[in-house]
Amino acid sequence: MTFSELGLYPETIAALTRQGYTEPTPIQEQSIPTILAGKDLMAAAQTGTGKTAGFTLPILDRLKSNERAKANTARALILTPTRELAAQVGESVANLSAGQPLNYAVVFGGVKINPQMMKLRKGVDILIATPGRLLDLYTQNAIRFPKLEVLVIDEADRMLDMGFIHDIKKIIKLLPAKRQTLMFSATFSDGIRTLAKGLLKSPVEISVAPPNAAAEPIEQTMYAVQKSEKLRMLLRLLHSLNEPQVLVFSRTKQGANRLVKQLDKAGFSAAAIHSAKSQGARTRALAEFKSGKVQVLIATDIVARGIDIEKLPYVINYDLPQVAEDYVHRIGRTGRAGQVGHAISLVTDEELAFLKAIEKLIGQPIEQRKLEGFADVELNGTTPAPTKSQRS
Repeated sequence: MTFSELGLYPETIAALTRQGYTEPTPIQEQSIPTILAGKDLMAAAQTGTGKTAGFTLPILDRLKSNERAKANTARALILTPTRELAAQVGESVANLSAGQPLNYAVVFGGVKINPQMMKLRKGVDILIATPGRLLDLYTQNAIRFPKLEVLVIDEADRMLDMGFIHDIKKIIKLLPAKRQTLMFSATFSDGIRTLAKGLLKSPVEISVAPPNAAAEPIEQTMYAVQKSEKLRMLLRLLHSLNEPQVLVFSRTKQGANRLVKQLDKAGFSAAAIHSAKSQGARTRALAEFKSGKVQVLIATDIVARGIDIEKLPYVINYDLPQVAEDYVHRIGRTGRAGQVGHAISLVTDEELAFLKAIEKLIGQPIEQRKLEGFADVELNGTTPAPTKSQRS
């Protein structure tokens, strides 16, 4: 199937051609006709499958034919859980709307609010926002939604995980009852379905992958390692991979900062990105990683879904996540858009329970490998005695 067969305007298809898109992904193939038909939608898909374009393209087409936004109003609202994801969606909207008479704005916390208020004065066709900053702007009379046509809740499961349910309910009360509502999520938990019941009207439900599945093009491997040897193993892997970009996940902010210092000392250019960093520092770290100035980016789960790097070859879990679903989102940063990716996990005996939960979630064991020069570690509370060659 081609994009033209989905019913998109020629101008939109021309923008897709300029961006190098040739065929729709499964989520786009199923969601675009539904959205163009004006129906509410619940869509489940893995990260990296084209969800953002799946809702952006039909929204652009819909907004073309109607009246432009008035001062301090928006015609379409896209809610995202994190600043990084908001910026990523904004980039997608900018690219796909190039050459079209539509404008957009991205608003989130961590930066000054006045420039955002100024941008909203003339009104915007598409507003991408995080919940907290959107409510701040509403309180200051910078935004209203009298004629909102479309609401998108992106990464709905992450919204609930991060405690945004109350903010979302407040925002819903500010919106007109007559609107199209689209909910996109990597998973559909009971909490998501409960939320959807109060927001969507007779929604079409689509799913393009088994719940909580990891993307197929990702090769998943793990190394059992003693806690005291974990840093040395990471350094060995980074040297052997010799890749210009490697994304490493740490469980804590303190751990991420510590890793940056240790990697810098070992000769790697590294930067950390997590919730304790200012928005300027987070934006700068991500930009330098994308440009190749920074080789290793250390991230926490709070920003996992907002990191979009084209053709990122490797993701390394320095620490396994305590929530199994976060593993799927972490490794979803690689293997995107059909590219082959690699996810490596370093697992200590203390993380065995996390590993078992992850393997149960994804429905398969993760292949265990050994690295020369490191002791064999059994993840069952015991460490085998070193062999003669290991003692030497």
